[in-house]
Amino acid sequence: MPEKRTIRPARAAKRQGKSPSTQAGEFVRESIEHIREGKHGARSAKQAIAIGLSEARRAGVKLPPPKPRSSSARVRRNAARDYRAGQRRNPHKVNPKRSRAIIKALKREGCSAATHAALSRQARRQASKRSASERSAIARKAARTRARRKPGGSA
Repeated sequence: MPEKRTIRPARAAKRQGKSPSTQAGEFVRESIEHIREGKHGARSAKQAIAIGLSEARRAGVKLPPPKPRSSSARVRRNAARDYRAGQRRNPHKVNPKRSRAIIKALKREGCSAATHAALSRQARRQASKRSASERSAIARKAARTRARRKPGGSA
């Protein structure tokens, strides 16, 4: 269950009309914080991010499942299930035995997946899969949607 301090900024982002991936960013940040604190681990930076995205879907962020060929059928199926659970008012009952098993498995994993270096490697790897034009379009959009500082203000 995501913390209230994670849901609040995600809802604020939704009110401001930000994209679902921006709303989900808060959940990914929380997941990485949890790994760094040692609450649970992850095998890779990719898994750490996937945990956050899954939590976002369950919390009702309209984040679609990954596209075919970008991940396995099993991952897409689970993401679709989380997406549907988040859309319903009364999500399906969680199997407590399965839930405990997942938590135990995550606790056995290490914390190196959330290091600065691991996340940087992951970001670079994903960027390298994109074309130069895609990368520059993303940079242009980031510049366009970046929060501007108010003149005379300190931020």
